[in-house]
Amino acid sequence: MAELDQITSQVLAQIDPEGFKQEGAFNLRYNGYSLCHGDSEHIKIRRKEDKPGIDVYISKETQGEYVHIPVVMSQSGMTDVVYNDFYIEDGAVVTIIAGCGIHNSGCNDSRHDGIHAFHIGKHCNVTYEEKHYGEGNGTGGRILNPVTQIYMDEDSVCTLDTTQIRGVDSTKRKTEVEIGAGSRLYVTEKLMTHGDQDAQSDMEIRLNGEESSAQVISRSVAKENSKQVFHPRAIGNSGCHAHIQCDSIIMDQANVCSIPEIDAHHVDAQIIHEAAIGRINNEQLMKLRTFGMTEEEAEAVIIENFLN
Repeated sequence: MAELDQITSQVLAQIDPEGFKQEGAFNLRYNGYSLCHGDSEHIKIRRKEDKPGIDVYISKETQGEYVHIPVVMSQSGMTDVVYNDFYIEDGAVVTIIAGCGIHNSGCNDSRHDGIHAFHIGKHCNVTYEEKHYGEGNGTGGRILNPVTQIYMDEDSVCTLDTTQIRGVDSTKRKTEVEIGAGSRLYVTEKLMTHGDQDAQSDMEIRLNGEESSAQVISRSVAKENSKQVFHPRAIGNSGCHAHIQCDSIIMDQANVCSIPEIDAHHVDAQIIHEAAIGRINNEQLMKLRTFGMTEEEAEAVIIENFLN
């Protein structure tokens, strides 16, 4: 087992809600290399030979197992690019816990670009959780640019849960999904920005199979001078159902731009989009103040409930 220093342990506590342990199927990437990894009986992890990253093979016997693949960066001025591919056999049920935490105490930018591709077979149930987090008292930026590619065969379920906790100065998220017949996609995206932070999320979901469906819920809070742009796009290429909902709270001098897009190429494609941007409700604020909370405490409660 690899011995983890204090910074690595505290970052892992933020990005891995289940608690990272060096047991079962896991891979910890630390400052650009695999610090430790292990297999389970049904899940095998192999390092790529042609580029940085891993291949994760999840067998059909996998029923309710977890895979932990966190990334921790503590070296200022580093750019890390990694390619991870997941091959999930028919009938597998698995939860994949990812996430990246950057501790930057230097004056140079630290950046991680994680490109994850999920090849999901028939009759699978896959949950993918990804958390982003930044900390450290340096002036260098904490930059995260994730790419998520999901390819779903027939009659499968995929749940994608992404969260940007705090401390990330710049992020450009790109998500691409191909959905086969009878398969269902559920996406929950939660984000909070402050200071001069900048966040952009581009999502394209192609519903290719009959009776495929997608539900996308994006919730965000923008504070101070931060900027956010959301552009989810659902493309109906068959008789399908999709619903996109983007809700944002805007505060201070922040800027939020929401651009939900729907595109139908089939007469039986049923696609709905909703978008709302607004300030914190004054009545809620005043009610919480009557319980003895300060304005800041009341705002924090409202934001936490909104995001969760």
